[in-house]
Amino acid sequence: MFAPGTESLVKQAREIQEEELQRFYGRISKHLLSNKEVAVEVVDSLQRLHLIVSATKYARTLPPDLIKKLQTLLRSLSCPEQFQILSSAILRESLPLSLHTLSTELSQDSRALSYMASVVLSQAGNKEDLLPLCQHLLKFLESRQPEVQVPKHTLPILSKIFSFSPKILSEDQVNVVSRKLADWLRYASVHQGASMSSGGFFTSPRIRQPAPMTEVDGAVAGDFFTVLCVGQSYTEDQWMNMYTFSMMKNWLLTYDTEGTSNAESDDRSEVDSSVMSMVSATSSSSRLLPPKERLREKAFEYCHRLIEQSDRKALKRTDAELQKACLVESVAIMDIICNEDASYVYRAFPCIKALYGRLSPDLAFARALLPIAQFYLNHSETAAVDSEAVFYQVFTRFPAELFNEPMLAFEFVHFCLHNVSVLQEKVVIYRHSFPNLLKFLAWNSPGLISEYVELLPSLLAPETAIELLHSLLDLPCLAAALDLQHRSSCYPALDRAVWDQQGSKITASLDAFRQPSYRGLFLYILRPEAGTGDTIDRLSTLHEALEGMVESPRVVRCAQIVPVLLHIYFNTVTQMADEKLLNQLLLVLLERSSLLFNIKNFSTEVQRVFSTHLQTLCKLHPPLIVDQYKELLEFVSTTTSIYSKENFYTHAVWVIGEYLSVSYDPRCTVELITSFFEGIEAVLFEITQVRQSSSPPCYSPRLLTVLMTALAKLASRSQDLIPRASLLLSKMRSFARSGPVAVYFSEEDTEEIITRAHELINLLKLPNVAQFVLAPSTHGDSPRWHRDTNAGLPQRMRAISGLLHNHSNFLPA
Repeated sequence: MFAPGTESLVKQAREIQEEELQRFYGRISKHLLSNKEVAVEVVDSLQRLHLIVSATKYARTLPPDLIKKLQTLLRSLSCPEQFQILSSAILRESLPLSLHTLSTELSQDSRALSYMASVVLSQAGNKEDLLPLCQHLLKFLESRQPEVQVPKHTLPILSKIFSFSPKILSEDQVNVVSRKLADWLRYASVHQGASMSSGGFFTSPRIRQPAPMTEVDGAVAGDFFTVLCVGQSYTEDQWMNMYTFSMMKNWLLTYDTEGTSNAESDDRSEVDSSVMSMVSATSSSSRLLPPKERLREKAFEYCHRLIEQSDRKALKRTDAELQKACLVESVAIMDIICNEDASYVYRAFPCIKALYGRLSPDLAFARALLPIAQFYLNHSETAAVDSEAVFYQVFTRFPAELFNEPMLAFEFVHFCLHNVSVLQEKVVIYRHSFPNLLKFLAWNSPGLISEYVELLPSLLAPETAIELLHSLLDLPCLAAALDLQHRSSCYPALDRAVWDQQGSKITASLDAFRQPSYRGLFLYILRPEAGTGDTIDRLSTLHEALEGMVESPRVVRCAQIVPVLLHIYFNTVTQMADEKLLNQLLLVLLERSSLLFNIKNFSTEVQRVFSTHLQTLCKLHPPLIVDQYKELLEFVSTTTSIYSKENFYTHAVWVIGEYLSVSYDPRCTVELITSFFEGIEAVLFEITQVRQSSSPPCYSPRLLTVLMTALAKLASRSQDLIPRASLLLSKMRSFARSGPVAVYFSEEDTEEIITRAHELINLLKLPNVAQFVLAPSTHGDSPRWHRDTNAGLPQRMRAISGLLHNHSNFLPA
């Protein structure tokens, strides 16, 4: 959101009238033509114009003469840089497009060229639009005349161009650029740029001798120049060196797909490859190599030197951070080179292995260890190196100790997404580390939702599916526990005044976190790996200990994403689940529907997901009803289930009425049907008892219609139960018309209840018809049955249509 003053200016810019706008254009043109010193007025006018053209979502059309003057200003060699910046920004946001005019008259001045290029790059729509600019830049690179100085801005612009259109460069042009990049990487000066001194008591300045570059620890740089060499000023070729390194990874990924192929290197033995690499590394004739292979060689040497330089103790904090960034980039570039030419693997692994041994104890280098893990993932088999220790550290220590590092979390999750198939196949600990991986999500939930939606299916395995489901349901508890762990480490136990500032509820949870009696519970919820049990026996005790955190923003946000992840989970697990796993899932749904962290709306949303997928599970495997009849019977026979989880209870009753049939499972006996009938009958009888002192019903009419229909379905499959069902259904009219019910239910709801009871009673008077209608064949949903005129189903349906005028909308979806 804008600040109030800024928002007012933007609003004025959007609402400016056309007449006033034209006058403003005229004033700007006069300022630009004036030879007087009006720099302040010009800057102010250009800033206002930029606000006007950028304040709306559509581009404004400027007068042709004003466009021409801005283009002239942009190309001017004597124009102040601030004018060029504003002119470039205005032209990017306005019409008509300026790219064709600017592309035909590209400046030789490096500064003007960079601002002109920004306009061309922003307005280009295809390869042809960028071709003139690309050719202009390549002329600089191909020039062999010493008086032609290569502008520092050439490489950044060229990098943007081939990122937009990789095919814009021909093979010969790629070779030319590769040759130049290799020279800039390896042969930049190791002395600082010439600096001017005041001359002390001399009247004229004197030029000092160029001083040598230094390392980050202050030592004189003894080898070739890199971005980790420090100096007061830099020469042109040193700037080109730094620009080259910054674009090297992108260049190699785009154009280094040919050259020494993997097939060629595979034909050699491992020993021969290693020997060939060593020879090429020490050969003085590397200039004779093809351009791509030579660039590969120089980039490898450059990265190797950067890794050596990163071991020096930096004198400045900024240089220490630069060392970490260079490590990340260097290992990534070496990984790309090894992917293109496997012979480099044998030269790279000693360096990478030593680097891992140096960095692994210090978690401050965690982000630099991710590219190392990527290198091991890609090349450990080629080099016959054991990588288990690397991945064990990455998947255990990083999430457990650095869960509160948002940038690491983002990079870590994207590392997993990028390598998901390889991690599933080759890294055993990956799928067993989901309790740790979920810590990143629990702490950084708003920024990682889409990534975890994509990542979650890869974490699912039959042996850990149940534990993962419990972990998803306990995700808010994990967020609360991580918050308490973080607070506990920040606030000493003896500093009670600081604790009290957190609030009484949070202080109570902090006390519980440090009590030995709760230690086992918190150790489990914060466990690093799967396999220590499905869930906690004393989960309700943990909920009580975390009660002070239920209103924490982090916990609330985490609870909001659980339903989304549950949908992903069930959609994935049903594709791999066998009969045993489906039975376990059903038991978890029944158990956890009433055992959830007490966050506002959390139980309701989770039970809604449970309801949807309970139907899916039973439709996928109807014998679940018989397999788990004890637990289901206990659940639907308990009236208290209605008041705490009505939606889930309603769906449980519906699946029993729908799938408890001998047509789905031959084990469905009369005794089993009678047991479920009696349980549902008792619940319906209890909740429909009307007393003078009774309170209004605390359930919806939909629950009543589902209970009545389920009773009728079960009675139609065991006809001895029909009289009992009819008797209970006959009492529904008096119940619906009673005083307390009439006050709570609308007239439409009352009529729906009475109509449904009347329809079911009439249907049960014809037992054979009731069994046919209420217990259709398992193939009854086939479209053929509704089109085949020779089938008996359409005739039977027309015969009973007069009895069943069903307009109810109370059945669950």
